[in-house]
Amino acid sequence: MPGGRPVWQVAGKRIPEEEAEAQHWIESVVGERFPPGVPYELALRDGIILCKLMNRLQPGIISKINTSGGDYKMMDNLGQFQKACTMYGVPDVDLFQAVDLWEGKDIAGVTRTIFALGRTCYKHPEWRGPWLGPRPAEENRREFSEETLRAGEAIIGLQAGQNKGATQAGQNFGATRKILLGK
Repeated sequence: MPGGRPVWQVAGKRIPEEEAEAQHWIESVVGERFPPGVPYELALRDGIILCKLMNRLQPGIISKINTSGGDYKMMDNLGQFQKACTMYGVPDVDLFQAVDLWEGKDIAGVTRTIFALGRTCYKHPEWRGPWLGPRPAEENRREFSEETLRAGEAIIGLQAGQNKGATQAGQNFGATRKILLGK
């Protein structure tokens, strides 16, 4: 059970508690509630709320949010959101595919992106609002003296290997072939 959850919940399955936490964070940052009675994924589908979220985190990062128009305009919002996330510092691997939200295929991936965005806020000291998820680890740089580095060269670690243990002697993989001459 990775992370204390059964494997079936980790492999792309939706976790209602995380969706509720992500929704609450978005609402508190943006300053407006999701439309009442509208499911989480449908409220995010057109990208308007996500674009407003990015503009709250970094004002002006998305210059024009499409609030009307066809499906193409709404998909453009999702593309703008993803581009803004990358500019803000969210790693590419944490971004959902726009089509997954649009078609409702991988809503768990959308929630993971929102959590990644919430964690990225920790790296922006200008952001004074709420964060989402745990604080990411920071670099813990160490300085070693030349003497300490030299002392480590004389030690042969157990990972260096030795050739007195297991060998392939006597290994027999599969059936042997018999070559019959004269037939």
